[in-house]
Amino acid sequence: MSPDAELERTIRQLVSRASDLKHQHVRERLDELGLYRGQTPVLRALWSQDGLTQTELTERLDRSPSTITKTVQRMEKVGLVRRGPDDRDERVSRVYLTDAGRGLQPAVEEMWRNFDRQLFAGFTAQELALFHDLLTRLCRNVERTP
Repeated sequence: MSPDAELERTIRQLVSRASDLKHQHVRERLDELGLYRGQTPVLRALWSQDGLTQTELTERLDRSPSTITKTVQRMEKVGLVRRGPDDRDERVSRVYLTDAGRGLQPAVEEMWRNFDRQLFAGFTAQELALFHDLLTRLCRNVERTP
């Protein structure tokens, strides 16, 4: 194996390990808040604009309609959101935050701030900018992979 191939393999393993560790850490913090990983993007979208339709959530979050439906149903069951008809078209269902869903915003945002501080501790602004550029290129390369 060439030195470049070995380095590429090691980097691939490190990227995978970093992703696994991130998911584990976030899952543990969300468990403490009584949330599942897929629920925070829905909450963020509704914190930004309450009363979105499930179709709008599907498009904004780039998820399948069935995934959004299941997530919203689970969130409704635990009292984070409620569904209601659109004022102009009763065939359209809108998703609204409850007080409980709205009340989670400070804790979730604080969780992400703390995670970011931990994740990027010791990085200079220049290193963060370079890391951003490199990861952006990496993502573009993966998107182009057949």
